[in-house]
Amino acid sequence: MKFIVAVIKPFKLDAVRDALTGLGVQGMTVTEVKGFGRQKGQTEIYRGAEYTTNMVPKVKIEVAVSDDLAGRAVEAIQQAAHTGAIGDGKIFVLDMAGVVRIRTGETNETAL
Repeated sequence: MKFIVAVIKPFKLDAVRDALTGLGVQGMTVTEVKGFGRQKGQTEIYRGAEYTTNMVPKVKIEVAVSDDLAGRAVEAIQQAAHTGAIGDGKIFVLDMAGVVRIRTGETNETAL
């Protein structure tokens, strides 16, 4: 099993969710986050005054999938979140040792 964490631009969330749902991914966790990468923040104009923010708003998506679905899920996220501009985000793929569904006690892939 794999645990996929993707940090993307907020306006790409619906496209990524639709792409993962199309693959059969049954659930995900979404968190609004802030951070920066190579772009080191951004310059914005608010009420006529220009200011620099060093944290850019992003969305973090967390998905647990079976090993055979992981590659397709990563590809789907990459294609759906891609804009070609700096700050498109990152995808992290981690090995997952186990999972337990609290309600039923099911474990590992049956709990996904």
